[in-house]
Amino acid sequence: MSIYKLSVETINGGTQLLAEYKGKVLLIVNTASRCGFTPQYKELQELYEQYRDKGFEVLAFPCNQFLQQEPGTDDEIQSFCEMTYGVTFPLFKKIDVNGKGAHPLFQFLAAQSRGILHSKQIKWNFTKFLVDRGGTVIKRFGPSTPPSKLSADIDILVSS
Repeated sequence: MSIYKLSVETINGGTQLLAEYKGKVLLIVNTASRCGFTPQYKELQELYEQYRDKGFEVLAFPCNQFLQQEPGTDDEIQSFCEMTYGVTFPLFKKIDVNGKGAHPLFQFLAAQSRGILHSKQIKWNFTKFLVDRGGTVIKRFGPSTPPSKLSADIDILVSS
């Protein structure tokens, strides 16, 4: 299985083939608008602005599985992200990241880079997966790791 064989739904209802991101460094994040980690949107946007010209993308997937901290509609989520944090990186349709209904993308990511105690489970909102230009999951970062702490890892990947 390859990340590039998967497709996802954009927040506006379109279909996005992940193959279109081949050759780019990706930071894939499950997000929520009413979480203690929600201010990470600001740092995610800063990373996106810093590295996008070097072939870097942030892909955000809203999720309501953790204490229903993302209850809004896709339109409400998009508006919130743009108005509150100036988000310009791609947002996708709200999905599940754990359980039987977990989106195939997050099933793939979790299997490739396991969390604490080798668990496949996504711990919480704002779990981050760094993917290299070839589609290999390089590292999983927990929710409490601020995006600003990922710069060294991103620097290495965008330079190679």
